[in-house]
Amino acid sequence: MINFELDEEQKLIRDTVIGFAQDEIRPHAREADEHGAVPASIVQQGWDLGLVQSIIPEEYGGYGSQHSALTGAVVAEELAYGDLAIAMHLLAPRLITVPVVEFGSPELQRAVLPRFCTPEFQAGSAAIMEPRFDFDAAAPATTVRADGDDYVISGEKCYVPLGSDAQLFLVLASANGDAARRPQALIVPRDTPGLTVGGREQNMGLKALDTTGLGLDVCRVPRENLLGGGKPEAVARLANLWRVALGAMAVGVARAAYDYARDYAKDRRAFGQAIAQKQAIAFMLAEMAMEVDAMRLLVWEAAWKLDRHEDATREAFLAKRYASDMALKITDNAVQVLGGHGYIRDHLVELFLRNARGFATFEGLAIA
Repeated sequence: MINFELDEEQKLIRDTVIGFAQDEIRPHAREADEHGAVPASIVQQGWDLGLVQSIIPEEYGGYGSQHSALTGAVVAEELAYGDLAIAMHLLAPRLITVPVVEFGSPELQRAVLPRFCTPEFQAGSAAIMEPRFDFDAAAPATTVRADGDDYVISGEKCYVPLGSDAQLFLVLASANGDAARRPQALIVPRDTPGLTVGGREQNMGLKALDTTGLGLDVCRVPRENLLGGGKPEAVARLANLWRVALGAMAVGVARAAYDYARDYAKDRRAFGQAIAQKQAIAFMLAEMAMEVDAMRLLVWEAAWKLDRHEDATREAFLAKRYASDMALKITDNAVQVLGGHGYIRDHLVELFLRNARGFATFEGLAIA
């Protein structure tokens, strides 16, 4: 039987993240968007919460908690409720640590995980998406081939979070010579010869998040940098964890937009009554609330199956797709509820809408 009741530790984590998101992240969301950067103080406070270090084994300096996709989804939703760009910045190092904890060789774990157990924030990233109209994460154009004791990677990536600062990248590439173009995941250090980081991308939303392009020109990495021994099951699970995280973040953004619109509608008066009492507005808000709950249930179902190590490909895909569609619809409705005020920068709903528009495109920018 499916049980979505959080345990005591998960409730404590959720309450801690809720307080941080509401008290620290939300008040800085507009500033971060306007200046194109997350305040360093917020980054450090987020790091001090231990959201990255929690699942790293104690022998490498972490807290040794068991990795849970459901816990990750809860954290991702609450952080994105504060601000999506800041949430992705804070959780970007997990794009390295989660895959290495789950699928890294002992040699790779010893080399990578202690880097993310330092007192100061350490950037990590993943290079999944590609600047192609026909990009498919299940069959990337970037290739990898075996060459002696090494793997050689060639290709081009885009939407790489924290690309300007990350010292390690998880790169998704197709096995060269494989007719099915099955993807494999490898850890590539920044100082690898042939790796070049492009300039910062200018995006419609996520303006506070540094995303860049990444070039890989015959980049050579040792065999132990291949995750999961190249087995398809490893990449399939990682892809589902990406989808769950992005779905959860979409829930957070949609919920933030709904709450903002609801509170505005209660306070805004027209013709002697709050506009929330107008039937058209009331019905719209009710539908938004229902969709937020539906989105979360789909995300949590996929996360629950992942925590049981069951195949959750169908559930994760549906959760990500539905959450992407509904986040856009709900944030657009929030702008409509505010009327003309929704289109100006005095209110955050226009920021929510710009950020939500990207979910249809995002792939691999976060991991549960």
